[in-house]
Amino acid sequence: MTAAGAAGRRLYLRVAAIAIIAAAVVLVARNRQLFEAQTIQNGLKRFGPFGPIAFIAIYAIAAVLFVPGSLLTLAGGAIFGPVFGAVWNLIGATLGATGAFLIARYVAGDWVRRRAGGRLAAIIGGVEQEGWRFVAFVRLVPLFPFNLVNFAFGLTRVSLAEYILASAVCMVPGAIAYTYLGYAGRTVAAGEAGAIRVGIIALALLAVAVFIPRFVRRYRKTDALSRGDNPTV
Repeated sequence: MTAAGAAGRRLYLRVAAIAIIAAAVVLVARNRQLFEAQTIQNGLKRFGPFGPIAFIAIYAIAAVLFVPGSLLTLAGGAIFGPVFGAVWNLIGATLGATGAFLIARYVAGDWVRRRAGGRLAAIIGGVEQEGWRFVAFVRLVPLFPFNLVNFAFGLTRVSLAEYILASAVCMVPGAIAYTYLGYAGRTVAAGEAGAIRVGIIALALLAVAVFIPRFVRRYRKTDALSRGDNPTV
């Protein structure tokens, strides 16, 4: 095959991939009810002991298709409880974030640039200035939509390994808080014993998750001033 033919084939594959992703995003947006906790739980029953693996796969695919991460995380907590729910949620979110990163880097870069708009410049500038630390910062402080930023990071110079590690570690606080909130919601709705205590713990964890971004922002600003830098965002 000639170089021109190979280039044409790669272009065709990229256009086809973008079209498939765009169609899937539209389809999912029109059927958000499929990602409600009860619907997912009913579907997982057919997988038996492999239910957690199926849930992780659903979470990862949903993240690529722009389903809000909080929706899946709450569902994971309601279905699997606070401990295993947090684990499966974190794995699913990390895999989904990695999939979006790779799609943007190798397949749909132009599509991501159009969708991200001006926010992409801020993300690229942050990575240029701070590297993986900016990935960690954005995971702790949700400046941009989770699904969009997963794609946007694929267009920066951050390495895949740094991206995965920083994302997985810094998504832990949010994963724990929202997983427990989903678990608390199921407990309260079912009227189970100890529902009030579970609800109070959920609110406390949510308060911590909300406070962390403020603490990180303050620390980042103080650290930047001590180094004579000017943080991008």
